[in-house]
Amino acid sequence: MRLLRVLQEGTFTPVGSNQELKVDVRLITATHRNLMQEVAQGRFREDLFYRIAVGVLHLPPLREREGDLLLLSEALLAGIASQDTRLGDKKISAEAKNLILRHPWRGNVRELQSTLLRAALWCQGDLITAHDIEQALFKLPQAQADVLAMDVTQGIDLQQVIAEVAGHYLRKALTLTGNNKTRAASLLGLKSQQTLSNWMDKYGIE
Repeated sequence: MRLLRVLQEGTFTPVGSNQELKVDVRLITATHRNLMQEVAQGRFREDLFYRIAVGVLHLPPLREREGDLLLLSEALLAGIASQDTRLGDKKISAEAKNLILRHPWRGNVRELQSTLLRAALWCQGDLITAHDIEQALFKLPQAQADVLAMDVTQGIDLQQVIAEVAGHYLRKALTLTGNNKTRAASLLGLKSQQTLSNWMDKYGIE
């Protein structure tokens, strides 16, 4: 594998040449997969992994960064307003903030930014409400959202799938009931408010 030689020795031979050249490069890579798991399952070369895994940074998805989510939302909204002064100085209501915190944000920052832009455009007044956010969120087509249709041959993280499904319906029930845990538990077929609270703790939902 020529890339391994470049990384290990800093040399390569151009196509059509017999002269070896030296290079001094730094390789930056990114992935959404767990490469250690990919190596263990034989889907990624172990020798390549150890050559590129030098300075490793883990950037968690938005759904795992609740402490940053509202600050990021405010910053993105300010950036949107600076690009279009017609939108004015809009604020996010407390209910809208709760909805933002509960949404899984599978599209990460891009999804959050586009949702805030749509909400700001459609908002009647200077306060973005939970209804504005709800209307601005795109709903995944059923074919994409159907967890029963996932391609297992490409490998899946079953625990992550279960967590996303549980989190989705927990958030949806809480939103529909205005955070009334007793009613939300009833909608989800859970025995009690305490059972719902246990599920919320398990999947990191406040």
